[in-house]
Amino acid sequence: MALRSEHFTVYVALCFLLVALCTVTVRASGGSGSKVLSLLQPYDFLYYSGVRAYYGGEWAKAAELLEKSIQTKEALLRARRQCHDDCVASGTKGSMWDLWALDWIQQKAECLRFCIGRSVAPTGQLPVSSDIEYEFNTRNPYNFLQVTYYKLEKLKKAASAAHTYFVANPSHLEMRNNIEKYRRMEGVTEDDFQDRETEKHWVLYDAAMQHEASSDWLQAAEKWRACVNETLWRIDECRVQCEVSPQLLPEDRGVDGVDGAFEKAAALSLSLLSCRQSCVTQVATRPGRISAQEDFLPTQLEHLHIAQFKSGDVSGALQTLRSFLLFYPNDRDSLDNLQLYYATLGGDAESHGIHPAQEIAKYVNQSLQEKSLLYFGVENLNFTFTDPDLWTPEDVVPESLRKNWRAEKQVINEKIKEGDQIEEVDDSGFYAGGSVPQVGVTITMDDDALNGTNRVVLDGVMTEKECDKILQLATVAASLGDGYRGRRSPHTPHETFEGLTILRAVKLSQEGLVDQSDTRLLHELGERVRTLLHSYFRSPSGLFISFTHLVCRSAATGEQEGRMDLSHPVHVDNCLLEPETKQCWREPPAFIHRDLSAILYLNDNFDGGELFFTERDAKTVTARVKPSCGRLVGFSSGPVNPHGVTAVTRGRRCALALWFTKEKLYRDMEREEAEAMWAADGQSALKKDEEEEEKEGGATVGRNARSHAPKERSRGRNAVTGRKDEL
Repeated sequence: MALRSEHFTVYVALCFLLVALCTVTVRASGGSGSKVLSLLQPYDFLYYSGVRAYYGGEWAKAAELLEKSIQTKEALLRARRQCHDDCVASGTKGSMWDLWALDWIQQKAECLRFCIGRSVAPTGQLPVSSDIEYEFNTRNPYNFLQVTYYKLEKLKKAASAAHTYFVANPSHLEMRNNIEKYRRMEGVTEDDFQDRETEKHWVLYDAAMQHEASSDWLQAAEKWRACVNETLWRIDECRVQCEVSPQLLPEDRGVDGVDGAFEKAAALSLSLLSCRQSCVTQVATRPGRISAQEDFLPTQLEHLHIAQFKSGDVSGALQTLRSFLLFYPNDRDSLDNLQLYYATLGGDAESHGIHPAQEIAKYVNQSLQEKSLLYFGVENLNFTFTDPDLWTPEDVVPESLRKNWRAEKQVINEKIKEGDQIEEVDDSGFYAGGSVPQVGVTITMDDDALNGTNRVVLDGVMTEKECDKILQLATVAASLGDGYRGRRSPHTPHETFEGLTILRAVKLSQEGLVDQSDTRLLHELGERVRTLLHSYFRSPSGLFISFTHLVCRSAATGEQEGRMDLSHPVHVDNCLLEPETKQCWREPPAFIHRDLSAILYLNDNFDGGELFFTERDAKTVTARVKPSCGRLVGFSSGPVNPHGVTAVTRGRRCALALWFTKEKLYRDMEREEAEAMWAADGQSALKKDEEEEEKEGGATVGRNARSHAPKERSRGRNAVTGRKDEL
């Protein structure tokens, strides 16, 4: 209760006012909008009950309880947040510091208990076990839900639950297989695979990276600004939960030597501050990944000020850069950019009066104050704290701790330098230099000529006639934006993109819209390439086709002057390339199951469109390959082979993109479905193809067909968001 009687009446009135503000209503699904249910129950109890119903085969009950456990946890977090905000607003002040502090703490504690008690049942306010926290953090409720909804024949909900679980558990092979099965089920569309726990800041982050890749700086700046705001909000939400969630007392944490009241209070307060600091790591960790992206917020600010400058918003770029300098005040490139922005604005006095964004300044100041208290606890109270930030200034660390702090920094820097000097090693299991089993196919470029590892260029894989047939098939049947939900320009606005899969080609041939022999040839080319690369790269195990995509990129009329972008930005096929750190993260949305990549060219009557390989910095070009009919480029899909495609500035570039995997589980299910459709129709099409091959002398015998800007220090990670990720 309050210590000063003069505030008691006001305080009680405020608390009763908060009752009206803080009461959380949980509405029954499908029920009346005004119906208020009972107090929130423990979500761990609901979850356990749902799991028991699941194992008892009570599918409807299991679905209801599992959904309710998820909804209840979300409602609990909202209730705590609302009570936190309202109880902070109701605080009062005292005259003597220690009494004022105790008074304020007691008032806030009473207010929170009173407010949360109006919304949450007493058992629902108790801390849940670490096991339950783990279950929800890894999205395991959705693992049960996808089976439950499947049993209830609610396939759309099952698909959504499966996808939500798989996003956070990308190595779960069984779930991946389930998702492929759902895709083939009648009534299930691609739009049904929605992540129910989508984290908006990652969506904005990936969208901003995509706009950057296509040099759409205005949209990039808008997305980066939204991403910064969403990240700050996410961090704040996490920090609030540190305050209002149940916390263990020091003795419950096994802390020795904490006997006095002030020692216990200090230990608990340090624990709270440590929790707040850890929110940076939580927000910067993608679902399904263990480690966080370092310097997450400063990275966004760096991207934002560059995008603002390139889109013409120099004043905005200046403010953002000043915000970035709060984290790294002595960064040389940023200081150079600061002078560039001053010069661009004419060096007027107003430009020097532009200050950092208020919310960034507040965030940095608050974080530094917390770090100071935490390092004091480390130095004097035997507290353990791991600083999550790289930008922490040295003067925040006590002198007695700086020696060890510098030593740790030095170790990190040495590891980074060693990583830069380590020779690139390909652990794919492939070994280039094997035989080429097809007559007429020649090795044009090998590892030495391509300045890399497990790279090859083969010529003569297709005849001119075969190239013409597949080009005609692409002209008739390819769909605009195929594989990217119909987006005409998934990588750049200066080109259009068309694609065709084997399954779609088979369906069109059955409808009589395309020549069936052309469809059979498209299918056979995949087997031809697989045989060649399996032999040349001496694969120790079986090699399965993972995906086949006929793709065409066409230069847009009147949009080619002064192009600085790429037809496809530099990327790695089975991991997320981070050029700044030269790391490649093998995690979704990258296609982590891909082991070998290939591109079979169909024509050369266009300008640009060259495939090029780079170092991991995505800038140092190591080799270039010019397309021509029947030319095949093969390479391992891992981080030793970053690659991109130069801009197509005239004409239409068509090629067959293929990916292979050593894991049978990841084979192309659409390809098998196409083969099953052929089998159901009999062998007439196959016999017709064989007769034509005999007349042509054998389709498998190939012949050579024809023989000033700001300094960018992007810490960000290029993200692959499209499903196909063409070469």
